[in-house]
Amino acid sequence: MADEKDPLKHGQINIELDEKIAEGTYSNLAIINHSVSEFVVDFVSIMPGTPKSKVKSRIILTPQHAKRLLKALADNVNRFENAHGEIKDYEQPPIPLNFGPTGEA
Repeated sequence: MADEKDPLKHGQINIELDEKIAEGTYSNLAIINHSVSEFVVDFVSIMPGTPKSKVKSRIILTPQHAKRLLKALADNVNRFENAHGEIKDYEQPPIPLNFGPTGEA
């Protein structure tokens, strides 16, 4: 009878969203690294003219979950573009990770 109450067997999961987490964190740069066992995604908010930025959030995923995230994100971008038009991808020069004034005289 335990199967009747198992939410995974019925496709339901109760997910709680903490108020602080629900506020979200702005990011305009994601740095992705990986090993054979995990993907690490660091989200950073870089402001122009600021010589230093901090990682605002880090997400660690298994390779399988990284691939699922890739597919889910692609599906959501496609649905967004179908509803609102193509998202323009503007060419931007690469941002060096140690950007900022060099202090040369």
